[in-house]
Amino acid sequence: MLEPSLDGKKRCFGGKPGKEGYAEYHDVEWGIPKHDDQFLFEMLILEGAQAGLSWETILNKREGYRAAFHNFDPVKVAAMTDEALQERLLNPNIVRNKLKVFAARKNAIAFLKIQQECGSFDAYLWAYVDGKQQLNHWEEFAQVPVSTPISEALSKDLKKRGMTFVGPTIMYAYMQSVGLVDDHLTDCWRYHKA
Repeated sequence: MLEPSLDGKKRCFGGKPGKEGYAEYHDVEWGIPKHDDQFLFEMLILEGAQAGLSWETILNKREGYRAAFHNFDPVKVAAMTDEALQERLLNPNIVRNKLKVFAARKNAIAFLKIQQECGSFDAYLWAYVDGKQQLNHWEEFAQVPVSTPISEALSKDLKKRGMTFVGPTIMYAYMQSVGLVDDHLTDCWRYHKA
């Protein structure tokens, strides 16, 4: 069971004092269907950057990522030079992990190829759930899976297409963040209000 936040709303996360930014993400983004390719690319890069870290850490660096990676324009990120990516490793406003920083370009290139092949990344992605958000009915976080057969299939295909930092667990978190699945707990105020 969730405890009420300071504003009286029960949230899956972000309800404690000092977590207002996390609460806002919970309330207006997490589990809410997204279809804008640039936003889908942003979340793909941010979810990959999160590997081994807390999601809250990444959210706190989100503006730094937007500035460092051309507001997540995949065409501009795909064209970044090695020198430009090396410069990003000196930027304290992002996670300065060389593999993750260089993965942004690699993933942007694959992302653009998927857009060309499928018309949009949105069309490619949402085909994994037949265009319809999966609504779950979890009562506690212990019930929420860390990966599913769909996230495993998505991960396998993205890796085959050349992407990195797209493992099954990362892809399930991605599916939650862009709303392919709604995992808001049953006593959360956002439960099935997406």
